[in-house]
This record gives sequence, C-alpha cells and structure tokens, in this order.
Amino acid sequence: MLMLAALFCFAVLDTTGKYLSQRYPVGVLVWARYLVPAIVLGAVLYPRMGRDIVVTARWRLQIVRAALLAGVSFLIMGGLRTIPMAEGTSLFFITPLIVTLLAGPVLGERVTGAHWLLALFGFSGVLLIARPDGDLPLVPVLMLLAGSLLYALYQLATRTLAPTERPLTTLFYTALIGAGISSVALPAAAHSEMPGWQDTLLVLSLGVSGMAGHFLLIRAMAFAPASTLSPLIYVQLVWATLMGWLVFGDLPGASAIGGAAIIVTSGLLSAWLAHRR
Repeated sequence: MLMLAALFCFAVLDTTGKYLSQRYPVGVLVWARYLVPAIVLGAVLYPRMGRDIVVTARWRLQIVRAALLAGVSFLIMGGLRTIPMAEGTSLFFITPLIVTLLAGPVLGERVTGAHWLLALFGFSGVLLIARPDGDLPLVPVLMLLAGSLLYALYQLATRTLAPTERPLTTLFYTALIGAGISSVALPAAAHSEMPGWQDTLLVLSLGVSGMAGHFLLIRAMAFAPASTLSPLIYVQLVWATLMGWLVFGDLPGASAIGGAAIIVTSGLLSAWLAHRR
C-alpha cells in the first residue's frame, strides 16, 4: 500500500506540473518542487539532528545524485508539457531497462544476453509510441528519453549510497541541491504572470506531492525488498492514464497502448530475471 500511495503522489506531481507548465516557466515550477521540501525538512529535521542532517562522508556523490534528479525534473516536466500523460509516462518507463544495462559497467553486476534482448524489445515499444510519422513532437520525446537516462543514473547513485547513508540525510540533500540548482531558472519568471491563490496552492503542492512520494517510497523499501516492489512501479502508468483523461481529456491510441504494453512486459521480465539471480 505504501508503494502504491507513493506512485499515486508521483502521478499527481506530474499531472500538476503539466497543468501549470501551460502558463508558468518550467524552471520556476521545478524550483518550487524542491524549495518546499527543503524548507519543511530543514524545519523538521534540524532541531532533531542539528549538523548531522548534512554530515556525510560521501557528500560529492550526494550532490551528484541530487543534481541528476533535478535534471530529471526539468526534462520530464518540460517533456510532458506538450505530450499526453499516458504516452509521456510510458516513454519514461524505459528507465528500469536502462538501469539493468548500466548496472554492469557502473556497479559490476552481471548483464546477460537476455537482458540485452529485453532492452531491445522495450526500445521497440518506445519506437511504437514515438513513431517518427506520428503526432508526438520530437523534442519533447527526446527530453523524456534523456530524463529516463538521467533517472537511471540517479537510481544507480541511490543504490551506491543506500548501504552507508542515512535516508533522511539523502532526502534533505535531494531537496536542498535541487532547490539550489533550479534557482538559476528564476530570472525566466521575471516577465511571467503572477499566479492567483489557486495556482499558488497548486505550485506549493508540487513540493508536497514530491516529498510525500519519496517519503512513502523510503518507508515501503523498509518493509519489502526492492525485487518485490519494482514490478509495482508500472501502476503509475495506470494513474497517469486516468489523470490524463480526467484533467486533459487525453486517451492513448492503439499504438501507444501497444508500446506501453511492450515496455511494461520488458520491465517485468527484467525484474523477474534479477529476482532469479
């Protein structure tokens, strides 16, 4: 249940970001998405942990990991701005297959021929969704695929940090560095319209839903192994499709459904192979 709730929060984050990006600069939305948790976590954790909240022997990797996730936020929110939720989320879910392939050279894990075949099978699903003669614009598709690559690197960095780092310290670095990096985009808001109180609440909710999603994800991993939880990530595709229909009136076409089915099947088979090992 914790994992499903986390995925729901991430789908809400993506949907809200897509809705707001029609009127406000993406960089400002990403900044708010990280500033809110940085303030909340700092206010809650500093009285309890003091300087320990930022003390780590692996601060360089913490910064790199947080910077990767900030880059993911820019690319995904920017890509989803002009692409329907279901198609965009499906493209992003090539990430587990990229993680499997990169785990060999980065972490020294064994990558078999079966993993490469599944990755190629999954990429065929990407091509089916993004078909060159289709309606999806090329640049946002490339942004989402680049976001998938960065998110794969982010997951590998998380795996490397997990055995030695306190989860709350990692969570705080994610918010603090993300807010710092995304602040360079604030000048883009100089000539944009000021949000009304309803949009202001939605902007603030970006930080709340993102923080809640990551907190629930950490709690879920404390109760169940990653091999059990990883197949559940595709439930986010269901949430994204429903929210895309309810909020934007978008329903995926036959090729998008077929491509998503191929990507999900490839990811589940890859998770099964990892579990067997």
